[in-house]
Amino acid sequence: MREDRNKLLTETTPRSSAGKVLRQYWVPVALTEELDNQRAVLPIKIMHEELVLFRDKNNNLGLLDRQCPHRGVDLSYGRLENNGLRCVFHGWCFDKSGQCLEQPGEPENSKLYQRIKTKSYPVMEINGVVFAYMGDREETTPPQLDCFRAPDSHVFAFKGKWECNWLQALEVGIDPVHASFLHRFFTDEDPSDQYGKQFRDNTAGTNIPITKVLREFHRPDIHVDETNYGLRIKTFRNLNNGSTHARITNQIFPCAISIPMSNSMTITQWHVPVDDENCYWYAMFTSFDEPIDKEKMRAQRLADHSLPEYLPKNNKKNRYGFDRKEQETQTYTGMGMDINVHDQWACESMGTIQDRTNEHLATTDKAISAYRRMLLQSITKVEDGDQELIGIVSGDDAYTIRGPIALDAIGSSEDQDSIWLAGDQKRRSQSSWNANLYYKETEND
Repeated sequence: MREDRNKLLTETTPRSSAGKVLRQYWVPVALTEELDNQRAVLPIKIMHEELVLFRDKNNNLGLLDRQCPHRGVDLSYGRLENNGLRCVFHGWCFDKSGQCLEQPGEPENSKLYQRIKTKSYPVMEINGVVFAYMGDREETTPPQLDCFRAPDSHVFAFKGKWECNWLQALEVGIDPVHASFLHRFFTDEDPSDQYGKQFRDNTAGTNIPITKVLREFHRPDIHVDETNYGLRIKTFRNLNNGSTHARITNQIFPCAISIPMSNSMTITQWHVPVDDENCYWYAMFTSFDEPIDKEKMRAQRLADHSLPEYLPKNNKKNRYGFDRKEQETQTYTGMGMDINVHDQWACESMGTIQDRTNEHLATTDKAISAYRRMLLQSITKVEDGDQELIGIVSGDDAYTIRGPIALDAIGSSEDQDSIWLAGDQKRRSQSSWNANLYYKETEND
C-alpha cells in the first residue's frame, strides 16, 4: 500500500477522509456505568475531538465541546445545575443542546446568552453503552442489531483501551485464520467453566471443543459476502469425516464486528478512535437464552483491566505477561488465556499506526482487502456528497438490518450454507426474547 493511501484510511480528524466517513454513523463514546456516580460528568476524546458528556438532573444526556465558548476553559470541571452544565470560570450554563441558558455575570437585562450556542452532538443510551452521532445528516437511526433489540438483562457492555490505530484493531477481528494460531490452546478446557470466556465452548450440538477444531484444522475455506450492513465472513473447516465446521463472523460498517462468544452468546464490538494512535474497543455481549450474570462478567474483566481508563493490566510495559514455559506447554503465544491480550499484542506490536507499505497480504486476508475497498468507496462517496452509504438507516428502515448471524456450527459438508442458516434459525426460535425475527437472506442481500 502506498503511504498516502495508508494515511487516507487511518487518519480520523474532522477534516480527514476516513474521519468524515466514521462520523456518518452512531459510534460508542462511553459506558453507562461511567456516569453512574454522584457527579455524572465525563471528559471524552473521540476522533481527536475533546468533548464532555454529562447527565442533567432530568436524566437527559448531553455531549458538548469541552472548551467553553466564552474563554475556552475545560467544561468537564463544570457544575451540574439548572438542568445543564455550568462553567466554573464565569458561571455560564449550557443545556444538552449546547444552548447557553445563563450568563450570571452579564448585565441583568442582557440577551447575549440567547446568541451563544456551543457545539453539541446527539447521544442515546442502548443497553449500557452511550452512542453519539457526530455527522451532518438530519436523521439517522442505529440499525436493529441483536445487541440493540435484546432486553437490557440479556446484554453486558464493557470496553478496553489499546495503544494503536483503530484500523488495525478492527482488522484483527475480520481475520479468520489468526484464531487457529494466535488463540491456540494446546489442551481443551472443561466447557462447563466456559461462561464469560471466548473459544471455551463445545461447538453447538456436539461434544467437540471449538479450541480443538481451530487447532487441528488451520487451513479454512473463506468466503466473504457483501451485505447491507458490511461484510459476512464465512469460514469453513472440513473435518475430514463428511462434516464441516462453519464459523460466521461479520464486519458491521464502519468500525464494528460481530462474532460468536459461545453457543448462546454473541459479541458486537466497535473499534473507536481516540486519536490516530489510540482506540477503545466497546463490546456488547448478547445472550439468546438466560439473562447475563453481569456481576460475574464484569468481575472477570476488571481482573484484567484498571479503572478509570479501562487499561489492560497486561500490556507492552510488562511484555503482555509473556511466559516462556507457558508458550512451550499451554498456549501458542505464552501470553495467558485471555484472547483479548493476544489480539492487543498483535495490534500494538505493529506500531501505533501500521506501516502497510511493508505488508504482504495473502489469500486468507480476503476480508481485510474487501473491507479496505469498502472504506475507500465510502470515502469517495462522502467526498462526492453521495448520501447512499452502506448501513445508513432511519426510522422504520432500521429493521431492514437485523442480526447479524454470528455462530459456530457443524453439519453436513454437502451444503455448507445450510449449516449456519439452520443453526441460527434454531437459536432464534429457542430464544428467551424476540430474537426469532429470523434473519432472511432475501431481506439483507
